[in-house]
Amino acid sequence: MLYGLGAVALWSTVATAFKVALERMTPLELMWLAALVSWALIGALVVRRGLLGEALKRGWRTAAWAGLMNPVAYYLVLFAAYDRLPGQEAMALNYTWALAMALLAVPILGQRLTLVDALAGLVAYSGVWVIATRGAVLDVAFADPLGVGLALVSTLIWALYWLLNVRDRRPPLVAQWQNFSVGVPVLTGLLLFGPGFRWHGLDGLAAGVYVGLFEMGIAFVLWQLAVGTVSRTAKVSNLIFLSPPVSLMLLYLVVGEPILPSTLVGLVLILGGLALQQWQKAPAAPGDA
Repeated sequence: MLYGLGAVALWSTVATAFKVALERMTPLELMWLAALVSWALIGALVVRRGLLGEALKRGWRTAAWAGLMNPVAYYLVLFAAYDRLPGQEAMALNYTWALAMALLAVPILGQRLTLVDALAGLVAYSGVWVIATRGAVLDVAFADPLGVGLALVSTLIWALYWLLNVRDRRPPLVAQWQNFSVGVPVLTGLLLFGPGFRWHGLDGLAAGVYVGLFEMGIAFVLWQLAVGTVSRTAKVSNLIFLSPPVSLMLLYLVVGEPILPSTLVGLVLILGGLALQQWQKAPAAPGDA
């Protein structure tokens, strides 16, 4: 549970870190720097645990497409959403990925959509509507339709990534390192043949390193340790509900974002939908993911 709390504490800071970093650099520059830092950190852990031989020998066929989805596509779209939207809105919308996964599991894995799944989706996506319209729920003119669309597309990419990796037998650390080993050269090419990388001062460097170190690196390792050592996965997964209030507080205190009433209402609805989904899974046998 301490591992899980540590991961959630770090994830609670990332909305603020994204906004601070994106004030100084473009989404592509941030993505490249953060991915490079995360690749180095996870690579060091792979070597320390004696997994480098296995990482070099097998798993690259999966990594070839998985690395393009995560980190490349997912984080580029997510950072683009954060670049356009207030951090509170992008953060809240990003929480719908679990519901997107439940919906996509029907055609991809042949799972059945239950009444509770449908109700959870209805509640949560009504929250998305409240946030997207900034409280003007009867007005179909979104405040930033492209930003909202990017945030929701990022949830689809993230959900698809995990659904397509259901049969991935690579150890988590190995999989993460291989994916970043594919992603970093692609991002480097996009940067070199695109806008290039500009020096944004020590503040920009620190923000990018923080995102790579904590959001993509240490938090991932802590979460894997939590899931691997707890007797029942639901105990840890429920901790994620602690993150949004802390994220909102940090956005207010550090970035100076006034918290919109529509964000609070929408976030309550989104978390309510997720709570319904968790409640449905509560009777699952110990150890079930």
